[in-house]
This record gives sequence, structure tokens and C-alpha cells, in this order.
Amino acid sequence: MTSAAQAEKIKGGQGFIAALDQSGGSTPKALKLYGLNEDAYKNDDEMYDLIHAMRTRIVQSSAFTGDKVVGAILFENTMERHIEGKPSSQYLWNDRGVVPFLKVDKGLVDAENDVQLMKPIGNLDALCARAKSLDVFGTKMRSVVGAANQTGVDAIVAQQFEFGRQILSHGLVPILEPEITISISDKVEAEHMVRDAILAELDKMDQSIMLKLTLPENPNHYQVLVDHPKVLSVVALSGGYARVEANDRLSKNKGMIASFSRALTEGLSAQQSDADFDATLSDTIDSIYRASIAG
Repeated sequence: MTSAAQAEKIKGGQGFIAALDQSGGSTPKALKLYGLNEDAYKNDDEMYDLIHAMRTRIVQSSAFTGDKVVGAILFENTMERHIEGKPSSQYLWNDRGVVPFLKVDKGLVDAENDVQLMKPIGNLDALCARAKSLDVFGTKMRSVVGAANQTGVDAIVAQQFEFGRQILSHGLVPILEPEITISISDKVEAEHMVRDAILAELDKMDQSIMLKLTLPENPNHYQVLVDHPKVLSVVALSGGYARVEANDRLSKNKGMIASFSRALTEGLSAQQSDADFDATLSDTIDSIYRASIAG
């Protein structure tokens, strides 16, 4: 079965997960970093055409294969588009050996108790069914912790697991992402709260999930989650750290692998020749891969 083979690939952990899931709010920034300012497109349709072209260029690169990139997270708009005449998710798995995931959250509500919960995901059941039909293995959804506030952290983790159970009912594996903002003064305390709240929820689970967590201040802080029988994999977000620092932090955390977005595309531009683009991406993938397997 496709999902069994995909699960084995993720569980093996010999590589990292590429985050190619910038959505409406973050796409202009991603394009600007890629060398395409807002005057390069007139409307959302043209903007999404450009970001899909960027993602297609990345996944078609000779460096982007399942040898070092075990998975890729897609935005819904990308899942519904094609690469070489095939649905993007099926192209990733069948042609590149990369396990596809889908970002399902719809953004964040305003902060309360120092956290930002996710907005309601009204079409989640239909979205999961659609993803499953396109050989997508799992999902990803992000919420944000802005301070070590126990009430807020408990609410964030509870919401992540609530949606996670709904996703599991469709045969998909959810990546739960309670991101901790890297600049907060009480980051260590927040990390303890998040870890312990996740552990409490895991005790109630009878199916496995994945976790995407901010790189911790103290190496191996999340080791108990890495080793947990109900956790298929723990991946790390770069969270705003430059790639060199993100890689350095990741390499000190045993069993965690990368799921980088901005750090993955750092240095790539629309103006590069294909040879320069592929060389830059190859160097980036090699460095993230080494950091991911270092532990």
C-alpha cells in the first residue's frame, strides 16, 4: 500500500521534510525573497502561478529526491495543481520518492493568553478526503505560542490534538505544530509547558501522530517525544533562524529532522540560471540533510 510505504519512509528519518506550503499571507514575502517583487504580478492568480513555478523548479531539480528529502508539505493550491501533467502530490511520490503532506490550517486568530489558536477549519473533512484521493500521506497545521502562559499552551495543544483526531479518522497522519516564537524571553519555560502538555495528550491516543516543534534552547529537550511510541516522527521548524544556525541547533538534537521553509529557499532566485539554481539548492539540501541525520 502507498501509505504503508510512505510511513516507512518517514519513520526511517534518513532525510528531512521540505516545507513548500507558503499560503496567501506568506506568498508575497516568499516571492520577494526569490527575487520577484509585487510588481511582478497583478492579482492572486498570477501570484499563485509564480509561486507554483518556483516550487516546480525546486522539486524538479536533480538535487530534490527522496534520497535526502523524505517529505514535502504543500499548500492546498499546490496540491490542486500539476507538475509534468500529474497532480503535484502524486508527482512528488511517484516521480521523486518524496512523501507528500498538506497544510490544512486557515491561519490564526488574534492572540489570547499569549497564544494564537488556529481559525476554524470548516472544510476539513472534505479537504482530508480530497488529499487522501491524491495519495497525500499526512497534514500539517500551525499555531503559535508567544509566551510561557500555561492556560494558553494548554489551549493550543488541546486544539492541535482535537483537529489531529479528526484528521486521523480519514487515514491521514497529522503533523501537529505548536510553534514557539524564537525571540521570547521565556522560551525555555514555554518549551517545558509545550512538551508536558503534548505528553499528557499522547497518553490518551491510540494512533500515531507527528510533531513539528521549534528548535529548543537545550539540546534533546524533546527526546521523550522522539522516543514516544505514539509519535511517528518529530521534525523541527527553522522559526526564523538563518540556515547555518538552524542546522547547528538541529544537529545537536538526536532523532529530530528538519522541516524548513525559508531556510530551504535561502539563496535561491528567479534570476539564477538553472545550473546556479541547482547548485545552490544542492548545497542547501546537503547541509540540511547532514544536520538532520547528525543525531
